[in-house]
Amino acid sequence: MFVNSLLPHTPFRWVACIAVGLLWGMGGRVEAVELSGESSRLVANQAVLEAIKSMPVGGRYAANAAASAALCKAIGKTPMGLEIDAGVAKPSYCSGATYLVFVTALDQLSKSRGKPISSGTAGALLVRGQKDGAGVWGRWNANGPGTARLFSELKLGSNFTDFEKAQPGDFLKIFWTEEIGRSERGHSVVYLGRRTEGGIEEVHFWSSNQPAGFGDKWVRKTAIARALFSRLENPERIEQVENLPAVDGYLAGLLSKASTWEDVRSRCGF
Repeated sequence: MFVNSLLPHTPFRWVACIAVGLLWGMGGRVEAVELSGESSRLVANQAVLEAIKSMPVGGRYAANAAASAALCKAIGKTPMGLEIDAGVAKPSYCSGATYLVFVTALDQLSKSRGKPISSGTAGALLVRGQKDGAGVWGRWNANGPGTARLFSELKLGSNFTDFEKAQPGDFLKIFWTEEIGRSERGHSVVYLGRRTEGGIEEVHFWSSNQPAGFGDKWVRKTAIARALFSRLENPERIEQVENLPAVDGYLAGLLSKASTWEDVRSRCGF
C-alpha cells in the first residue's frame, strides 16, 4: 500500500480541459462543471468530478487499520448496485479516498445507462482488506502503478504521462521520488488542473491529504518526480472483472522489491 506522504513508505497493508467552468470553492468542493460533448470520456470525467461533491471534507488523514476499517464500512452492495456512504470513511488515506470516488462514479454511470452494476461485480468492488495486488481494491491500493495496471487489465481507459493531455477528473498517481515499489513515496489523487503563480507552476488535485483528510491541494509541479494519469473511458468494462486474475503478481511483489519506469510502461500500456 502506498501513502500520501513525503515520508518513507508505511508498513500498514490494510490499508485546460474540454469541461468548461470548473470552479473550485472553499472546502474542496466542485461548484460547477459543464460538458461540451457527449462522449463517454467526457461523461466519465464529469462523473468523477461529481463524485467528489459527495465526498466528506476533512475528517483527518491516517494510514492505519482504523482508516481501512472505516473504508470497508463505507462501501456496500444492494440488488441495484453499490451502496456508498463516504461520510463514515474517517479517518482516511489517499488511495481509499480516490477509490471511493472511482466506485461512486462507476455506480452512477451504470445507473445512468439503465444497467446497474451486477451483483457479482458489486461484490468484487467491496473493500475487505485485500492484500496488495489482490482483486480490484488490492490493485488500486498497491504500490507502483496500481490504478493504471487495473485500467490496462480491464481496458477501463487510457494511461499517459503528459500533463498537456490531462483533464480535470483524470486519476493521477504521483511519485514524489524516482523510487517505484518497496521504497516509493507516492500519492493517489484526482487531477483538477494547473496554474502558474509568480512564475511557479502548480498542480491542483483532490484526495485525502495530510493532515486534514478529504479536500483539495496545490503542490509545485517540480515536487513531482513522475506522474501517471489514468482516464476512465470505458466504465462498462468493470463488468469484465470476473476475468481479472485473482492476484496481480507484479503489484503484489512491489511490497518487497523495486520496479523500473520501463517496466511500469510495459505493464500499463502507455
